[in-house]
Amino acid sequence: MKLHFPDVERVEWLNKALVQAWPYFGTVMEKAFKEKVEPKVRAKNMHLKTFTFTKLHFGEKCPKINGVKTYTKEIDRRQVVLDLQISYIGDCEIHVEIAKFKGGVKGVQLHGTLRIILEPLMADVPFFGALTLFFVQKPYLEINWIGLTNLLDAPGISLMSDTIIQNLIASRLVLPNRISIPLNKNMNTSQLRFPLPYGVVRVHLLEAENLVQKDHFRGKSDPYGILRVGLVEFRSKTIQRNLNPIWNEIYEFVVHEVPGQDLEVDLYDEDADKDDFLGSLFISLTDVMHDGIVDEWFPLSKTASGCLHLKIEWLSLVSDQEKLHVDKNGLATALLVVYLDSACNLPKNDFEYSNGEYGAKKFINQKYVKKMDRDPSSYVLLTVGDRTQKSKTCNFSKDPVWNQAFTFFIQSAQSQSLHLEIKDKDRENALGTLVVCLSHVVKDSEMTLDRRFQLDNSGLDSSIKMKLVLRALYIKEPEPQSNNSSNNALNQVPVPATEKGGNQYKSPLLATMEPSKIPHVSKGSGVLESKDATKERNPDLMQTGNLAGPAVHQITAELNAPTGSQNLKPPLSVTLPRRVQERSAAPSIASVSSLASSCFELSRGSLTFDEANLTAMPLGEIQLTVQYASLRRSLIVMVNGCRNLMSSSNHGVDPYVRVYLLPDKRWASRRKTTVKKKTLDPHYDEKFEFFESLEEVKKRTLDVAVKNKISFISRERRELGKVLIDLSKEDLIRGFSQWYELRTYRKSGR
Repeated sequence: MKLHFPDVERVEWLNKALVQAWPYFGTVMEKAFKEKVEPKVRAKNMHLKTFTFTKLHFGEKCPKINGVKTYTKEIDRRQVVLDLQISYIGDCEIHVEIAKFKGGVKGVQLHGTLRIILEPLMADVPFFGALTLFFVQKPYLEINWIGLTNLLDAPGISLMSDTIIQNLIASRLVLPNRISIPLNKNMNTSQLRFPLPYGVVRVHLLEAENLVQKDHFRGKSDPYGILRVGLVEFRSKTIQRNLNPIWNEIYEFVVHEVPGQDLEVDLYDEDADKDDFLGSLFISLTDVMHDGIVDEWFPLSKTASGCLHLKIEWLSLVSDQEKLHVDKNGLATALLVVYLDSACNLPKNDFEYSNGEYGAKKFINQKYVKKMDRDPSSYVLLTVGDRTQKSKTCNFSKDPVWNQAFTFFIQSAQSQSLHLEIKDKDRENALGTLVVCLSHVVKDSEMTLDRRFQLDNSGLDSSIKMKLVLRALYIKEPEPQSNNSSNNALNQVPVPATEKGGNQYKSPLLATMEPSKIPHVSKGSGVLESKDATKERNPDLMQTGNLAGPAVHQITAELNAPTGSQNLKPPLSVTLPRRVQERSAAPSIASVSSLASSCFELSRGSLTFDEANLTAMPLGEIQLTVQYASLRRSLIVMVNGCRNLMSSSNHGVDPYVRVYLLPDKRWASRRKTTVKKKTLDPHYDEKFEFFESLEEVKKRTLDVAVKNKISFISRERRELGKVLIDLSKEDLIRGFSQWYELRTYRKSGR
């Protein structure tokens, strides 16, 4: 049996079509460069009036699409979203000449993920209203310069020139910038080019531990962090000579596309010459959006040791005036989005609206008079608080069109204002100003102003058109706590690791416990490890027999021991009752949705238990489809659905399924389905992949748990049931589909 439903699909047929069409595409591009690009370059500057393309050849090598991912979940039903993994190693040759100087480019490399959105879906041909495309992240670019521009190949200068062109691409084609092409003549693409952001992510950079020593002379490192979402990047302060630094800094990012944008964190050791790399971290914002709050120790990758403590909050955008407030710590409580459209009838210079006394002496110079008489080349400065953003420049027009969007974090919507100034790039004085109090935006029922504004200090009929959208930043409030016992809620409360001088979280639940009974948090995995599991009550002790094999299931100490432990205990045999299920071969796995999981699963230590005090409890059933895809070298796990779940709350449950491939219980390796609201018979049909060899998979155990989506501090039982599948006893090539009984195994109350 073959599996034909990979997450990212190969499209060799499309690459073959591109090879056939490339010569014709090159002809079209050569014509466009001569007829459109060349005149625009000449108009940019008087020194570029002789700019000419002397040779245009796009080569024989065409771009290759390495894979296509189609999104079927987490998106609007009226759109089609595709991610194209593009790789271009081209032999193009482009020569230019300016006056007597010659130069050009011979060979370009470009690698990146291009997102294509077809929306809205329509009942009429061509079935899509418009096509929108952009790069999710800044693409990798490398250029081989020739001629006079060989100077650009010098170390440092080459990197600078490539970076300039990367930034030029980013200003047009990397989020939040988009290109929208209407496919229907009645389609207005302005809303597609500038959609409202998905939300805001607030990142608390708290502390790190056990970083690699880079300054061997001093025996320490001077760590700092770089945090990045899309094109926005922040750098933390540097902590001098410390392998366990504490930052306690907060950063806020606007998230424009989910799934797509992710949080990247890189740690470096600051040095006088070149900073040394200390490790990195990559976190899916899709998971953060679903979880709301993530407070976790994350192991750093690409390094020998080290972990990072982050608290990440997802803030939704809501148009509710009652949610607006002033944060006592000075954090943002609202987001202002400014859609800058155009201006009308701008003055050529400020002499047109001044009192006539302005600069009379300047008109003695005839060249200056000629310069003053032309239409302005205008740009806009937008300021809120201490942050100023600048628009692009529109050359030689009294009616400039900018078509740009800007975002500002707002601390007090009732008292802050948007200050706007239109300036000519060749002159110092403003062509017009405007001040908009945000309290006027708040008064609107939808917190939106969309109109033309009369400019101050400008012409009598000079105006600017823009749209202001204000949204409150809202973190979903936790649900009311239930009356469950504190023991049953122990592993529902995240317990960050306690470090000397670190940012500590005091749980009201743990405050009542004896210190010897408080579980220790492993920072490498972010899960609890019991110090004395035979003496401590833990309600999350859940094991199940292998429903696919014998009744006796071997639970090894490897699952309990910390990574790298050399003293493994003998395996413990537990005979568990099981229900014989009817098995069938795996059906086609047609649904793809790979979501990482919540960081609040804290049950690793629960695998150490007192065998004599176990009680089995059936809690419903889950249907799983499992198969190994030999061509992709990956284990495919499809979560079909559950039935007859047991409710843990009197106001219903919101179930989702979490999947581990044991013994790997890292947060980044976890898989999680979507959450189904208020149901005991959820249907998922969601597929996940684990990229491991068949030999390695045969050594693993599949850990599948059904969870209840509850608030951060709720005392309700989070885990509704669990099943463990020993993959060494399964025919994974053929695959299987089966209903399994969910069980929880915990100590009796004696």
